[in-house]
Amino acid sequence: MKVRYSAGLVGAVASAAVVATTMVGVAGLASAKAVHRQGPVSGGTVVAALPTQTNLTWYFPYVNTAQDSLYNFQLINELYKPLVWINNKYQIDYQESVANKITYNSAGTVYHVFLNPKWKWSDGTPVNTKDILFSWNVLKATDLSNAAPWPNVLNGSGDMPNGVKSLVANGPYEFTITLKQPANQEWYIYNGLSQITPLPLAFDKYPNNIAQEIKYLGTNATNPKFDTVVDGPFMLQSATANQQWVLVRNPKYSGHVAYLDKFIFQYEASDTAEFAGLKTGTIQLGAVPLSDFSAIPELTNDNTFVSYGFSYFDTELNFNSTAPGGMGPVFSSLPVRQALQMAVNYNEINTAIYHGDAPPMDGPIPTNPATPYLSPDLKKDPYAYNPTRAKQTLAAAGWSLKNGVMTNAKGQKLAFTMMYSSGDTAGTDVVELMQQDWKAIGIDVTLKPEPFATMLGLMAKPNDWQAASDQGIIYGGSYPSGEALFQTGAGLNNMGWNDPTENSLINASIKPYATKAESLQAFYAYEDYTAKELVNLWANNFGTINAVAKTLHGAKAYGNSLTGYAQLEYFWVSPS
Repeated sequence: MKVRYSAGLVGAVASAAVVATTMVGVAGLASAKAVHRQGPVSGGTVVAALPTQTNLTWYFPYVNTAQDSLYNFQLINELYKPLVWINNKYQIDYQESVANKITYNSAGTVYHVFLNPKWKWSDGTPVNTKDILFSWNVLKATDLSNAAPWPNVLNGSGDMPNGVKSLVANGPYEFTITLKQPANQEWYIYNGLSQITPLPLAFDKYPNNIAQEIKYLGTNATNPKFDTVVDGPFMLQSATANQQWVLVRNPKYSGHVAYLDKFIFQYEASDTAEFAGLKTGTIQLGAVPLSDFSAIPELTNDNTFVSYGFSYFDTELNFNSTAPGGMGPVFSSLPVRQALQMAVNYNEINTAIYHGDAPPMDGPIPTNPATPYLSPDLKKDPYAYNPTRAKQTLAAAGWSLKNGVMTNAKGQKLAFTMMYSSGDTAGTDVVELMQQDWKAIGIDVTLKPEPFATMLGLMAKPNDWQAASDQGIIYGGSYPSGEALFQTGAGLNNMGWNDPTENSLINASIKPYATKAESLQAFYAYEDYTAKELVNLWANNFGTINAVAKTLHGAKAYGNSLTGYAQLEYFWVSPS
């Protein structure tokens, strides 16, 4: 599923596996491998640092826009098993999925899903189609625009639920979904079926009143004491805002029972605090702040490496007519967006701030990790850094300098406030460089730092923001199509982007085709248009410098930087 995450510090749990890596410090690897050969041992606690000033705020599998963060889902995925688990090869791993097998017809309209009967809830009851039907009813209800405290952030993704003609149980461990129209089968499984996370019937307090049910579930989605019945490898023991979130082993887990006794997500007040924790060993899994790049050799207790998720980073602009200061119509002008893109020196950001580990992006698909989804036409930046051309583009669109600020014929100034995720030095350096570059061509930007969770809440309201940077989207194992991101009214389209051509190209990209090549050509057409229309301002592909304690094993083998979701049940610690 597609979720938001902070660009400044991507987070070590999200990128604990390596798709493309560069070893930064390898001291002590030999001794660590020697211990590893003795085999995994049970017990112990691992502390993982969250990105600076990040809180976990939602504990239920169906999430609203304001709570849509990778870090919330990283915790949720340890409590609840997904219907389909996508591994770091972008394949379904049926050993780790509630589904045991999925078959479909050639038209892509009928899908038979078989559940693995091994899965049990922590109260001993089986995970079966009764739970699927309950979950389906919750998903449908939370996708309604007037559902409180929703709508579901994935509303529209995978054409769920509107594209579904029926979902029926064929028995306790088999159900059938029939769609209203043909669909690309891979797309539908990855973006549609993947949205169904089984919920225990123990939560079905109002079986005859779904409106009351989702109100009840939504009220408790922020209550860490509510999730008492789970089917994942861990259970949530406690949650304390601005401190920590403690997971403990689920002894009744039907899969590989966790080696660890506890896994703790820890709040970090500052870069300095995180680096100190990594250095002293009080944090076993974290991301090295860029401000401490030169001090990496001091992390003698850790192995460090750079990793990239299958994701994009951007600056989002508020196109809504109600955007403060009348900026919606301004941002809706392509020449304005082109000037904003061309005026920023993203190559300088890469070299000066990220030491070459954050190459610029040209669209919604990254160059690293390598995937077949990158359009050949986007291997060359269509809007490379060119401040002179940026000024000329604005001039041709009727903008001129007045008192040092670009102003149009209506007296509208090209001046706005841009939020960014607070607490990370590198992220602050990036937005300050952007501000400086824009000022050089007459664009006046005020920077506003906000905690990441606060920024997401503000972005969910069309009247409360103008621009937001230092964040992005990780595809999370989903097919990297745009229906949840850029289609009119989609759950993650909080920008208010409304473009019939975009909608048409997205729809074409998710239809079934006779060959993979035809499917990719349709995808490239969507990707090229989205990139060149600058639906977002494309930023850098920020790599993360991960630090993993030498006594922590399994983080690279069972993490998943491609999707952002690790399998913590395979992590184990050895004696120091």
